[in-house]
Amino acid sequence: MVRAKIILLFLFFLSFHIQAQRIDWMKIRKYRVAVLSDSLKENSGLSLSNGKLCTINDSGNSSEIFKLNPENGEIIGKINTGLQNKDWEAITTDENYFYIGDFGNNNGNRRDLKIYRIRKDNVQDIREIPFQYPQQKEFLKKPHQNNWDAESLIYKNGFLHLFTKEWQSYQTTHYRLNPEKQEEIQNAEKLETYNLGYLATDASYFKDHLYIIGYTKKMEVYLTVFQEDDAGFFFSQKPQKYYLGHALSLGQIEGIEVDENNIYISGESLQTPIGRQKQHFYIIPKP
Repeated sequence: MVRAKIILLFLFFLSFHIQAQRIDWMKIRKYRVAVLSDSLKENSGLSLSNGKLCTINDSGNSSEIFKLNPENGEIIGKINTGLQNKDWEAITTDENYFYIGDFGNNNGNRRDLKIYRIRKDNVQDIREIPFQYPQQKEFLKKPHQNNWDAESLIYKNGFLHLFTKEWQSYQTTHYRLNPEKQEEIQNAEKLETYNLGYLATDASYFKDHLYIIGYTKKMEVYLTVFQEDDAGFFFSQKPQKYYLGHALSLGQIEGIEVDENNIYISGESLQTPIGRQKQHFYIIPKP
């Protein structure tokens, strides 16, 4: 009996050691390119469109889409949508549209979750895509103690895919929405869940790979890269996880986008015990 317990204990620590080895270090501070404009102190989300990076600000800020030079993060254009920014948290694009996720839900009790679809060549052409999580049965106010927040949105194969920011479980759940479906409130289709180990703050999709970035409540910043399987799911295979550093030196990381050569990362301004960390922009050559 004692021997069996020893073997089980050994296997537990061996499993823990193997799991720990799956996290590579990719300290990104050395890839800092610029401090973003003060207009983007609370930027949230990144998306490439026609060779320009696009970003937005989150709750309580303007409802503009900012176009950035991907080489240095400088603002080179603005689009005034005229919309209300209740809690914008993510932006993604397809060939014809911007999609903005107004689904920030720190308290877990929002009933007006929506995504705005904005036509690129006519920004007056705007449609709301309201949705709900059919699994959510209660709407009690639980600040930072619920699993119904979200800050990550991608477009893939005609569908919108969002990934939750689960304050209680540290998991992320993959939901799918049809942007062409016109319903009063669309039920988000739950596809899969993964034990991320941190809070997902943005996602990017490029060539069958999903990139999810975020941080822990201790502000440790991570990036996880998933390989898409033949069925279009991401969480069926073992991903690669990277430790990027600490928010005390990086800022509050809120945006990621990926292209052929680079990973683009942006952070909000962050007040720390040793002062304010500015809103930084990073360009990391793809490993």
